[in-house]
Amino acid sequence: MNTKIIIAVLLITLGIVVLAYSGLSFTTPGKPVEFLGMHIATTDNHFIPPAAGALALVGGIMLLLVKTKSV
Repeated sequence: MNTKIIIAVLLITLGIVVLAYSGLSFTTPGKPVEFLGMHIATTDNHFIPPAAGALALVGGIMLLLVKTKSV
């Protein structure tokens, strides 16, 4: 398989998943806070909007449709 095809399939799959769930949200561990001798763990929330999924889907389809120029 060509690298271009693999990237296109991954983009299409990611785009469909993001659009199916109306966006994805996930958390990552944040910077720990030390306050008055207490150790407080924090988390960072991230959101992938549906517009990004639509762009990934269109980009993947375009990669499949565009022919590469032969040298």
